[in-house]
Amino acid sequence: MTNTFRSTPLTVLPEWIDYNGHLNMAYYSVLMDQSADQAYPLLGFGPDYRDRTGCTTYVAEFHICYVRELHEGDLVTSTFHLIDYDAKRFHVFQELWHQDGWLAATGEALTLHVDQSGDTPKVAPMPDDIMANMAAMKQSQAHLPLPERAGRKIGIVRK
Repeated sequence: MTNTFRSTPLTVLPEWIDYNGHLNMAYYSVLMDQSADQAYPLLGFGPDYRDRTGCTTYVAEFHICYVRELHEGDLVTSTFHLIDYDAKRFHVFQELWHQDGWLAATGEALTLHVDQSGDTPKVAPMPDDIMANMAAMKQSQAHLPLPERAGRKIGIVRK
């Protein structure tokens, strides 16, 4: 990896279009989630990991900035930029790009590593091999600047 992960092309489906004629807000998240599913094997996550270890990931927080409307049939790709991580969680920033080269949306996630093997799921440390994959991805993306929209908070700015 020498740069941010980019998904394969993803298509805006007809059933995702709202009564305003554009992509419903929930499906921007779906597109970014589909991209994350493509990036996860690079970190060692996925159904095989869950089945083997009893552990998985849960998104604890996800923020989307809607930049430009998408419509039925549009093709997009999504990036996956690992901003930070520690033993139990990781922070990712994604950008959803239209095939014509313009930015449609950004997404920022804080994700937890969760052990589901007991009676109650609990946040747990990631194993050494996953931590090594995190370190490798972080190092491969170290040259990338912090995305401009990363770390934003929502609120009404009063003057």
